[in-house]
Amino acid sequence: MAAELSKVRNIGIMAHIDAGKTTVTERILYFSGKTYKIGEVHDGTAVMDFMQEEQERGITITSAATKCPWNGYDINLIDTPGHVDFTAEVERSLRVLDGAIAVFDASEGVQAQSETVWRQGQKYNLPCLCFINKMDKIGADFEMSVDSIRDKLLANPVPVQIPMGAESGLKGLVDLIAMKAFFFDQEETAASFREEVIPEELQEKAELYRHEMIEAAAEYDERLMEAYVNDEPLAAEQIISGLRKGTLLGKLNPVLVGSALKNTGVRHLLDAIPLFLPSPLERPAAVGFKKDKEVEVACDSKKPFVGLAFKITSDKHGDLYFIRIYQGTLKKGMRVLNVNRGRKENVTRIFQMHADSRQLLDSASAGDIVAAVGLRDTLTGDTLCDTHSPVMLENITFPETVISMSIEPRSAADRVKLSEALMILRREDPTFGFKNDEETGQTIISGMGELHLEVLEHKLVRDIGVDVRVGKPRVAYKEAISQMAQATGKFIRQTGGRGQYGHVVVTIEPLFEEDGHYSNKNEFCNAIVAGAIPKEYIPFVEKGVTEGLSNGVLSGYPLVGAKVTLIDGSFHAVDSSEIAFEQAGVLAAQDAIQNAGPILLEPVMRVQAVVPEANYGTVQGSLIAKRGEVMDTHMHGNMRVIDAKVPLAEMFGYSGQIRSATSGRGSFSMEPLSYEKVPEQISEKILMGY
Repeated sequence: MAAELSKVRNIGIMAHIDAGKTTVTERILYFSGKTYKIGEVHDGTAVMDFMQEEQERGITITSAATKCPWNGYDINLIDTPGHVDFTAEVERSLRVLDGAIAVFDASEGVQAQSETVWRQGQKYNLPCLCFINKMDKIGADFEMSVDSIRDKLLANPVPVQIPMGAESGLKGLVDLIAMKAFFFDQEETAASFREEVIPEELQEKAELYRHEMIEAAAEYDERLMEAYVNDEPLAAEQIISGLRKGTLLGKLNPVLVGSALKNTGVRHLLDAIPLFLPSPLERPAAVGFKKDKEVEVACDSKKPFVGLAFKITSDKHGDLYFIRIYQGTLKKGMRVLNVNRGRKENVTRIFQMHADSRQLLDSASAGDIVAAVGLRDTLTGDTLCDTHSPVMLENITFPETVISMSIEPRSAADRVKLSEALMILRREDPTFGFKNDEETGQTIISGMGELHLEVLEHKLVRDIGVDVRVGKPRVAYKEAISQMAQATGKFIRQTGGRGQYGHVVVTIEPLFEEDGHYSNKNEFCNAIVAGAIPKEYIPFVEKGVTEGLSNGVLSGYPLVGAKVTLIDGSFHAVDSSEIAFEQAGVLAAQDAIQNAGPILLEPVMRVQAVVPEANYGTVQGSLIAKRGEVMDTHMHGNMRVIDAKVPLAEMFGYSGQIRSATSGRGSFSMEPLSYEKVPEQISEKILMGY
């Protein structure tokens, strides 16, 4: 099994929207023989964008998995979305992968969402290749793209290829390891390419890049360093060994180049995947927890089964659970333990997925990514394991929702179906939430952005068959406190017999992150001395305080960024109880918030607008008028790039506004940045409107 596993690569493709991820994936499937016709995003025929919504919009919404063979290797490939609204799909995919390919638009270099997905990859220490795509596009600039990876991502890009020409003059690429030129025929599928000597005009440039590549690789391979220092001839295997070691350590990132649309460089990219990215055996062992102790989860098929359910999709034949197997073997018909829920589950069937089609398997082993059916209570991020050897893996964390809107069924029949449908969507998408508004009786759904909610609405109507009426999107505000305060909570009841007595004194103060923004969490600290409150009641005080903070005092928004310290209190030998101290905690927390200058927080977005220079003043002015702050601007070709932070409440419908202001030539992207205080006069308007 170990020998087979060394030939496996679990990788993902990640990038900013429109950098060409799905086009790269479609070419990989074609050249590896997995498909016999190239799917095109612009034609709505991409294999990996199989949802109707994806084909109509020409974007990736859900991550799709497939397995393709290449030169004796099995590559498990996940194509992830580029749009920030679907960041959960990227997060959960990267959590279970062993390596990644970051795709960049050669005319743009690193863009806003490039930085986001790169950070997500770094969070899981994923070795990463860089592919400079779209070298045939107007404005393509290889050197600029490499520099932007170094400057904006703080990475160490090491070109192992350089392009021959650019834009319409793209002829092929130079392989710096083999020191050969590859000319691609301008055919429909570029079925062949010619291997020739490097053109004379590129020889000096290639030598310079090769020197820099060997210098970077030699830092991670002693034999290569020795040969390099002594001017000994270097074999390709020596250079590859150094590059591979540096890549697996996360210290360097090999850079490849091409144009997926023109089928240029994709086969060389396929060659690079097994050369530079790790097998499951070469990744550090996963960390599990057994009775609160850390244990190593080794990539060994003979040990007890441990897997992570990282994605759930609803299907007419039953829910489909995507599982990364970290240890042991999973067999069809097997009974497993869901450690998070404390329940046993049945795995009735196992599938190897290819986008939306599937192949039935009898079993799958450590290192594999498969889909299973038969589970009932499992949610995204749950650990499944052998029933006799419980181990819990670290869960997957997702960002909080920033936008909401009301949703109502159009008929009584739809009302019953709606509650079931919302549960299905919640199981599939951890960044989707819903709750009932007690005042209006409406259902409020929440997500990561306008597009996210729009797609979910279409899914309800089109896929699940629930006819709904939706309101306008609303911002997900939060509350915080602006100063320190002290409060007392007393819960005293006398009913003739045994009464209730709970008395606590707490302080509350703002809690900030290192960057100066309010923390997204609350903290409880016990500072009781001399037994003013018996120890057994402290957890119930904390429970009450947590409940008291769950709804702020301004308009019921959740309160964040508060540290509550229990400093004093008293108890009654007969009347004190757990319930009394819990209720005292609730009262103290609510009183403390009132005394601590409660304020309203709003989500602020990082916005990057790309506009013609002629429209720069208009667009910049419009962003400032939206309470925006311009952080940076720079020229990129003949376009101006504006980096700003703008409150989400001001950005509704902005795509139409920027198109109008730039005659259709401008574009923008945005992602959540932080929660910040709402100006007082605007806060008053918001609170009056709810």
